Amino acid sequence: MTQRTDIATLEPQLANCRDYWLGWGAQERRDDYLSLFRSGLADGQLNGVMRLRDDDRTEEAVADAVKRFDGLPFTWWVGPDSGPEVRRRLVDGGARQEGSMPIMAVRTDQVRHVEGPDALRVRPIGDSVEELSDWVRTYSPSFGLPPELHDDLVRVERERTDAGRITRFAGRLDGQTVGTALLYVAHGVAGIYVVTTDASRRRRGIGAVLTQAAVQAARENGLRVATLQATGDGTPVYRRLGFSVVGEYELFEVPAYGPAR
Repeated sequence: MTQRTDIATLEPQLANCRDYWLGWGAQERRDDYLSLFRSGLADGQLNGVMRLRDDDRTEEAVADAVKRFDGLPFTWWVGPDSGPEVRRRLVDGGARQEGSMPIMAVRTDQVRHVEGPDALRVRPIGDSVEELSDWVRTYSPSFGLPPELHDDLVRVERERTDAGRITRFAGRLDGQTVGTALLYVAHGVAGIYVVTTDASRRRRGIGAVLTQAAVQAARENGLRVATLQATGDGTPVYRRLGFSVVGEYELFEVPAYGPAR
């Protein structure tokens, strides 16, 4: 595996992000001219188009995606790995932008140390139903995922075919799991995902400590660049850790479908 050392080199970071999300394609995943994943779960975050390389095929790709998702809500991601005219053609066709996420990166040997609650304990978890159920239950509210999806989320997490690339972290405080993070190793970089904190425990540094733990694990395994996609609340946290913005994804709702969640 070639180790990437320049945080401005976007290709491996984008490929890491695609692979992580394509891993949610329990019902279907494809990565040819159009990259998409279908989990089959009724939430727009869990079904999506990650890339369209040929912008001349935008109309064809939209029709293809609509057919494949067959009424499920989905999100269309437009990033630096999509064709340069994809965004304009989606908007001209009636797509509505739902948000954006900066792509942020840091060298793993340059992450700033942060402190959290003294009693916080962070550790990797296994893939047993019990541990994954607790982990999913912890992250779901932060992503607005309803309780009725819980069992299916655990099932998809357990059945991912790329489990060897994944390390999940749980942060425990006062006998409860209060935060999550995930390390995804692919394309010579460390992808950081699912960084969440229980709503009642926020602004105490828990998410930062979990991110730091995932990056440290990546560094100990020889990876030199960590990458993630940040929410508005997360961006200042990652900046304090030393991450810099190196690109951006824009998220779109395709006409005739409910808003991406």
